[in-house]
Amino acid sequence: KYYFNERKSDTFMTGVSRIAVSADGQKFLYRAGNNWGITSLKGKPKNTDGKLDLTRFEIRVDPPKEWAQMLREAWRLNRDYFYAPNMHGVDWEANLKRYEEYLPDLAHRSDLNYILSEMLGELCVGHSYIRGGAASQVKRIGGGLLGADFMIDKGRYRIQKIYSGLNWNPGLRAPLTEPGVNVAEGEYLLAVNGRELTSDMNIFMFFENTADQQVELLVSPTADPADGRKIKVVPVSSESSLRNRDWIEGNRKKVEELSGGKLGYVYLPNTGSGGYSYFNRYFFPQSDKEGLVMDERFNGGGQVANYIIEYLNKDLLNYWAPREGPDYESPFAANFGPKVMIINEYAGSGGDWMPFYFREAGVGKLVGKRTWGGLVGIGGVPGLMDGGSVTAPGFGIFSKDGEWIIENIGVYPDYDVEMTPKDVIAGRDPQLEKAVQVVLEELKDKKYNKTPRPEYPVRKR
Repeated sequence: KYYFNERKSDTFMTGVSRIAVSADGQKFLYRAGNNWGITSLKGKPKNTDGKLDLTRFEIRVDPPKEWAQMLREAWRLNRDYFYAPNMHGVDWEANLKRYEEYLPDLAHRSDLNYILSEMLGELCVGHSYIRGGAASQVKRIGGGLLGADFMIDKGRYRIQKIYSGLNWNPGLRAPLTEPGVNVAEGEYLLAVNGRELTSDMNIFMFFENTADQQVELLVSPTADPADGRKIKVVPVSSESSLRNRDWIEGNRKKVEELSGGKLGYVYLPNTGSGGYSYFNRYFFPQSDKEGLVMDERFNGGGQVANYIIEYLNKDLLNYWAPREGPDYESPFAANFGPKVMIINEYAGSGGDWMPFYFREAGVGKLVGKRTWGGLVGIGGVPGLMDGGSVTAPGFGIFSKDGEWIIENIGVYPDYDVEMTPKDVIAGRDPQLEKAVQVVLEELKDKKYNKTPRPEYPVRKR
């Protein structure tokens, strides 16, 4: 509480995550952990005062009536929050009437989601999402994964590749590289928890419900169980982060190889916290390279990450000459060489804006395919009554020349490069290869060369 007369604050209640004050200002509803309560605003109540017994709390619902209300609510939210009052030329009143005709035929919450998608889809805008909702949940059986690729050899599963991660990071734990496991590529996996495994069986069936659980494996340098040894591993529920990191590191090594060590490689998975972390992780250790390949393919968006482009676009201001060691520049940890950014059709939102700014600010050229084209952004709007939600894209982008840009168009590359299935299967990355070629060409004319240290001044009187 804050007391205006005394101009001081005081703790009113602790351990509370949500409150809602009554209309007359006398009581309030609060949430503390999993508990809810209603109590007075006077004094210093405890977070157990007025605790509500919700063990028998039930609400009778009428789904068809709820669906009708939510359809109209989604329509109203976009009517009131959509960035363009003209609704992109759609007759919004008629649009509601058109889709209300389907209400009597809805039989499931997923049917409502479909109708919402169709109704809101009339706006032809990205970031128009339908999420959640009260629907029956199907119990799913999770699987465990070892972070490896397998091949069939001699009627057995043979380990073709082991993905390494960062075992101190729970999100990048690689089961077969953890301390004490000692498994090598080329070895055979012959049994799981005592059950023999052969190539005519589905290997994933052997790992049902094993994620984060200890599993005993029989591995062997040959296909003969007599040569095997037992080891214990703890599978993970997903390999996506391991495989993604392997792809990124593979790209970095490929850039290093193709450029003879001249160029660095920085991957940007999104323009949120992940993109910030990856930029810091990959840019600063490689800031001394002669040039950079920035890769934002599959960028999931998030925010408008202007700080990344501004950092890439820093200009040299001066040098510093220490008594010992080489000269260094200001600004510190910047890169003054040529740069290029790789884009593709799976990069969008913040992943649309970043290459737009990259080129607009004169940082460098774009290589790849045209981006998604979704830059009418979303903020928060009220949810729907059953816990689901829809979005109402609330702010559009237009240029300094007064033209609406990027939405439904995307950002075009300077060098259009296709990734064909044939190239991918063969292990090639034409977009990455072209990006390296472009930067190496630019190095011929734009190579950054340090200014040599001048003669020391003589300043005696």
